Amino acid sequence: MEYSIRTEHLTKSFGSFLAVDHIDVSVAKGEVFGFLGANGAGKTTAIRMLCGLLAPTSGRGTVAGFDIIRESEKIRTRIGYMSQKFSLYPDLSVGQNLRLYGRLYGLGSKDLEARIREMAAFLGLEELLKRVTGSLPWGWQQRLSLACANLHRPEILFLDEPTGSVDPVSRRNFWDLIHRLSEQGTTIFITSHYMDEVEYCHRLSIMIDGRVAAMGTPRELKRDSGCATIHELFLKLVEKKPAGAAA
Repeated sequence: MEYSIRTEHLTKSFGSFLAVDHIDVSVAKGEVFGFLGANGAGKTTAIRMLCGLLAPTSGRGTVAGFDIIRESEKIRTRIGYMSQKFSLYPDLSVGQNLRLYGRLYGLGSKDLEARIREMAAFLGLEELLKRVTGSLPWGWQQRLSLACANLHRPEILFLDEPTGSVDPVSRRNFWDLIHRLSEQGTTIFITSHYMDEVEYCHRLSIMIDGRVAAMGTPRELKRDSGCATIHELFLKLVEKKPAGAAA
């Protein structure tokens, strides 16, 4: 199997605080992989290491075939990143944001305009290119963020809580787009607080206090734990935390 992401004993400490504790993760090419956990579980810290933005304390990993410590610059050309906080410019139009991010990714004018047309059609943004970004409903702003992260055809998309504060219908539509990208060969690494939507993932892991407490397909995890839902499994794992452990 061809893997887009692999880690072995990946660890990150901040002084005496162990944020990520020896995690082993393998994500196949084209897979939609969910990365679950409560606030403070270590999800964002792990993603920052995988993106080459934060050096691990120990352990190792590869992303798109490149070492996360020695080849972080090469990794950044192969990935797209959509943060949990809206990172576009609200005073610019949709088209201006796309052109700005396309140039930051190094796309030439001809390729950029063709790619903007392609992504606008894919995400239903054609009629909004001249609209001021800040005037759009939140769900459409998130679509624009996804378009910007995907302009340069990255092999891997890191989506950090992309559907936060999005209404249920927009969330479902967003997941349809995620699966269409996966079918085209893009690997999706996604974090979410919504336990219902993570059942759309091909596989997922659940982090508790910096460690991977469970990993598998949603069906496997529910079957092996005797839980009816991923939400029920998550609560079960949290309740197993040692006394005095951090939330």
